[in-house]
Amino acid sequence: MGERSPAARYVAEFVGTFMLVFTIGCNVLTGQPVWGAVSIACILTVMIYALGKSSGAHFNPAVSLSLALCNKLEKKELCVYMGVQLAAGTCAGLAYSFLFENMFNLEPTPGHSWIQAGAAETIYTFMLCFVVLNVAASNVHGGNNEFYGLAIGFVIVAGAYGAGSISMGCFNPAVAAGIDVSSASVGLKYCFVYAAFEFTGAVLAAALYRVVRPDDFDEIPHDHNKMPIYPDGVKMVSEFIGTYILVLTVGLNVLGGSPAGAFSIAAALMCMIYALGTVSGAHFNPAVTLAIMCSGRNKCSAEEGIKFMIVQVAAGICAAFTYSALENGKTFELKPEHSTWTQVFVVEMIFTFVLAFVVLSVATAKKSLAEYFGFAIAMCVTVGGFAIGKVSGGALNPAVAIGISSSHLLNSGDGWPCLIYTLAELVGGGLAAVVFQLTQPSEFEKEQEQEVWYGSTAL
Repeated sequence: MGERSPAARYVAEFVGTFMLVFTIGCNVLTGQPVWGAVSIACILTVMIYALGKSSGAHFNPAVSLSLALCNKLEKKELCVYMGVQLAAGTCAGLAYSFLFENMFNLEPTPGHSWIQAGAAETIYTFMLCFVVLNVAASNVHGGNNEFYGLAIGFVIVAGAYGAGSISMGCFNPAVAAGIDVSSASVGLKYCFVYAAFEFTGAVLAAALYRVVRPDDFDEIPHDHNKMPIYPDGVKMVSEFIGTYILVLTVGLNVLGGSPAGAFSIAAALMCMIYALGTVSGAHFNPAVTLAIMCSGRNKCSAEEGIKFMIVQVAAGICAAFTYSALENGKTFELKPEHSTWTQVFVVEMIFTFVLAFVVLSVATAKKSLAEYFGFAIAMCVTVGGFAIGKVSGGALNPAVAIGISSSHLLNSGDGWPCLIYTLAELVGGGLAAVVFQLTQPSEFEKEQEQEVWYGSTAL
């Protein structure tokens, strides 16, 4: 592909950023509490697919900064991109406020401090930039997949439902500028505060990207499929990051009373699977790791699996204490409200089985899905979250269960319920391995070892 002209790049960035901010304003001013975040995620997704070939489809000064810090964007372009994006965001904010003769101001939601809002903005801006770097700019994925737009766009579903109740969920200095400038008559302050935290998230994303993608910066060994062979330490960092984001999103959705919690959690899982699947396999769940270990085929050794489980549980605990801090020390208990413990055990086992079995089938098989593996796995969380949410809460993950119970100890809660959940989920993972062996015998036939398309460390 020839070099894109400056006009094409800058117009593309203006149009994409304008549509993103204008869509946000329309959703807020017309009142879309349930589907607003999905609408915003979808406009970001479709504009990325439409304009990615023209400008790279950043539409966000924080994203541009993270790309520049990782040598994916020339430094001389960075300031121009940022200027165009901020101008587009401002124009969009003025446009929706003029159209509806109304406005809304940018500020932390009632009951939350600017520090809590800033922390939420930092974390989910980090997630957004980190996913962009991994799925659209890495040597492994850049230009080699079609899921990049879905993975990037649906970070908004994860973050808006999760952190929206704390900070309003901008994750973009151009969005913050558009909202604040259009409502300058009632205060022009928080766009600068939010931008500082969002740029911090971008810097953190660039730093951790260098950790999980050392092949982008130095020579490392590759396998016979020309996929990088990442050191164990890199894989552990990958598992920690993905599990942390997943459990944090769980807690924020529950404590914030999200209208679409299961979908938001599924989106977080999908985005992180697409971002880190080629690094560690993106298990993010001890039950999934157990299923892969028990399924054989040398996809995950016992030693590596145990390390993964320890890191996943540690990440879950850290995430649980984070969401408690963001929500003024609030926690919630892991126990059924109107169901028996037998019902809890059975449903957690069955739907964890579904999750682990789908992972084995779509991501570790000889002919695994090349594009839709992350979507298929994540939708298991949507299934379980809605189907059994009122029975057990739909944890489906020992890292989630242990994290929730650990943080609840702060408020003199019981810690033992996580043990029942964890046992049920591990049984579900083991059952998935057994059923996988029974239903897919061709996976165990003696033949030349085949790797899944994204490397030897399968999901």
